[in-house]
Amino acid sequence: MDWLFLVALALLLAGVLGSVLPLLPGVPLSLAGVYGYWWGTDFSEPGLLFVVGATVVGGIAVVGEYAAGAVSARMGGGSRWTAAAAAVVGLLALLVTGPLGMFVGVALAAFAVEFYRTRDARSGARTAAYAVVGLLASAIFQLVVTVSLLVGFLVAVL
Repeated sequence: MDWLFLVALALLLAGVLGSVLPLLPGVPLSLAGVYGYWWGTDFSEPGLLFVVGATVVGGIAVVGEYAAGAVSARMGGGSRWTAAAAAVVGLLALLVTGPLGMFVGVALAAFAVEFYRTRDARSGARTAAYAVVGLLASAIFQLVVTVSLLVGFLVAVL
């Protein structure tokens, strides 16, 4: 095994780890491994089709990761303001307190804004629950994407 393959493999493994650890960009690390190896092999391996597919799936995953809580809050009946507040509070809470704080922050923000808007605790709780479920689904999706990129890379290269 050459050093280029080992570096790419390390980045792909870090991507899998990053999909479950906070503040570690899982999908971008995985894509960096794919792109680095592709560039280092003069664009011959793992092949253009794999690289394009990985880029599309990775792009969707990155956008989904940051929008999951807000989109889910909106789908749970929340207003645009609720979704925006959940997104901002979630990001700030993640930076300050980590993933648990992010979940709590998104839930509290979604509940508070929706309760203020509707004066209905049940509506606020439903919106908060949808937001948290969306975040959990996003985390699972990130893990599936990074593991798939790792396995796909190994199949394409070996």
